Amino acid sequence: MTTGLLPVDGATLHFEQRGSGPLLLISQSGEGDARRTTDLVDALAGDFTLLTYDRRGLSRSTLDHPERPVTMADHTDDARRLLAHVADGPAHMLGCSFGAVIGLHLAAGHGDLLDTLIAHEPVAPWLLDAEADAHRRELEELQELFAAGGLPVALPAIATSLGIDPTHPDTEPDLTPQPMDEQRRRNFAHFITAEFTALRTDSGCRAGLPTSATRILPATGRTTPTTVFDYQAAHRLAALVGRPVTTFPGGHNGNTTHPRAWAERLRTTLAAHHA
Repeated sequence: MTTGLLPVDGATLHFEQRGSGPLLLISQSGEGDARRTTDLVDALAGDFTLLTYDRRGLSRSTLDHPERPVTMADHTDDARRLLAHVADGPAHMLGCSFGAVIGLHLAAGHGDLLDTLIAHEPVAPWLLDAEADAHRRELEELQELFAAGGLPVALPAIATSLGIDPTHPDTEPDLTPQPMDEQRRRNFAHFITAEFTALRTDSGCRAGLPTSATRILPATGRTTPTTVFDYQAAHRLAALVGRPVTTFPGGHNGNTTHPRAWAERLRTTLAAHHA
C-alpha cells in the first residue's frame, strides 16, 4: 500500500492506493475514512487498483479553517482533484451512502473522469421530489438528537433512519475489528454536525445525470427496508438515469458487513457492463 497527501482548496487530503488493475475509487459511507472498508479492499486488490481517502475533516485529512462549513461542492472538488492527481484515464467509482452523493455530483459535473459509478443508496433528499423536505427535516432532527444526547442517542436513531437493525447483526465471519475509538467518535461528530448540514443544504444535480458521460448504476442492499429514504432515493435515481437497480448483499452498510460478497458482486457488475 502507498499513501499520500494532496493539498486541495481549504484542506489537505490523505489518500491510499493498493492493488493492481483498473483504478477503482471508493468513496466511503458515514464517518468512514480511507481504511473503513479494509476487508472490501483486501477482497478486490487482485483485480483493481483501489483508491481510498479520508474526506476533508475526517482522520488524517485536515481543514485549513475548521470553523468554515464544508459543502458538497467541496467534497466533489476534492474527488475531482484526487482523480486528476492519480488517474490516467476514466476511473470506476463505488460510492456508498454519503459517498454516493459525491459520486453523483462528480458524474453530473465531470462525467469524463468516471467510466462507471456504482451509487449505493445515496443519502440524497433532492432525489425524492415531494418528500425531499421531510427527509431534510429528518436529518436535522438527527442533528438535534446528537446535540442533546451525543452518540449514544444519535447512533441508534441514524441506524433506524437508514434501515439498519443493530440488534440483529448479519455479517460475514472474521471481519477486521472496527472499534469505536476516539478517532471514530470525532469522525462521527464531524459527520453528524458538518456533513449532515452539507446534505440538508445540497440542491442536487438532477439535470446533469441523464446526460452524464458516466455509466451510473444505482444500487441497494438486499435487506434494506423499502420504506427508508436511502432505498427510495436509489430507485428514483434509477428512473432518472434509465437503468435498473443492482442489488448488493446485506443492507445499507453491506460494504462493511459483507465485504467479500460485495467484492464478488462488484466484479460481476462491472464485468457485465464492459462485456
